[in-house]
Amino acid sequence: MSDLVHPTRTPAFEARMKKRYAAERRFKAMGLSAVVFSIAVLLFLLVTMTLNGVGGFQRAVMSVPIDFPAMGLSAPAETEDQGAAIRALQGQGLQEVVQFSADEALGEAGAAQINPEAWRQVGEAIVNDPTILQRQATFALPASEKLASALRGDGQTELQPLAQDLAERGLLERRFDTGFLTRADATDPQMVGIWGALKGSILTMIVTLLLAFPIGVLAALYLEEYAPKNRWTDVIEVSINNLAAVPSIIFGLLGLAVFLTLFPSMRSAPLIGGMTLALMTMPVIVISGRNAIKAVPPSIRDGALAVGASPVQVVFHHVLPLALPGILTGTIIGMARALGETAPLLLIGMRAFVATPPDGFTDNATVLPMQIFLWSDEIDRGFVERTSAAIIVLLIFLLLMNGVAIYLRNRFEKKW
Repeated sequence: MSDLVHPTRTPAFEARMKKRYAAERRFKAMGLSAVVFSIAVLLFLLVTMTLNGVGGFQRAVMSVPIDFPAMGLSAPAETEDQGAAIRALQGQGLQEVVQFSADEALGEAGAAQINPEAWRQVGEAIVNDPTILQRQATFALPASEKLASALRGDGQTELQPLAQDLAERGLLERRFDTGFLTRADATDPQMVGIWGALKGSILTMIVTLLLAFPIGVLAALYLEEYAPKNRWTDVIEVSINNLAAVPSIIFGLLGLAVFLTLFPSMRSAPLIGGMTLALMTMPVIVISGRNAIKAVPPSIRDGALAVGASPVQVVFHHVLPLALPGILTGTIIGMARALGETAPLLLIGMRAFVATPPDGFTDNATVLPMQIFLWSDEIDRGFVERTSAAIIVLLIFLLLMNGVAIYLRNRFEKKW
């Protein structure tokens, strides 16, 4: 009996089995290759952005000691307006004091390469600590972009000997620029900052979330739990699906035609930008919300009704909490897309040059993707580095925002 061959395991059958197993191995290899390729591309992007962006978080500074007691400056009157205090110091000759001290420390050629706005940094230090006027202090003042370029070796060959000489004497170096995270936009790459655009993005995302999330969730609940199944409901469903695929610039045209017509004085404000992005994000939340609500087992509804819960209680006490993780997944996708959008914001004027961070939802502002777009259009090497640094800040902001959303999704996730 041991020599008998099973009637189904013929040579043809064995050949087909080998072919199937080979196909399965190929499929696994292709899937693994796709995962490895995706990880490699992501690592390449992160490494490239990091290497290019390291220089963007630095700037060239020159060490200038200032003997304040010998200069005869007096502390400005106490005021909450820092700009007024700095103007008062300017009236006392602070700009000339800084220039004189730079001449003494760096020589005439070196002092000529101090950034024209460097004296404001000294003024801010005096306003923050008036006792500094009673002693000598050394400031790391920003150099001009030409000298910074010569220090990087990007050109400006006529200034490279000066840059090398100052660097060897310890008077010129590249340092981590903490002000990059606290300043707003400027025309000089040595003086630009990302806080204005970052704050604009935060305000815009707050408006987007406050409008898109509740309206999208309520619309999904109505369509899935209460809306009658008729022709009008079908039209609404098709319209929502189409809106999710509409190019983002169309929503910008809608914001331009509607919101700026109703609020013409709020052009480039986070409020208008958030309302425009909310229109774009809402269909994604509605679709993901409906799918999440539909995935809740009918037994949950039947059990709640059986113990006396009203239809509204069934929806808000049982169905919605169980569907919330899926809804938050769609919200994460929609908000991530909104954070990176520039096309709709171009049309409502959020590409303006904003030198001061916005104080509220109705002030002029720009957003991180728009700031990156504007800096990438500059030919100066300094702006290229700042652009890479801004991209890193945008990625970190996106990761933090998604991390919070994923935590909330996992926090509310329930298993049955």
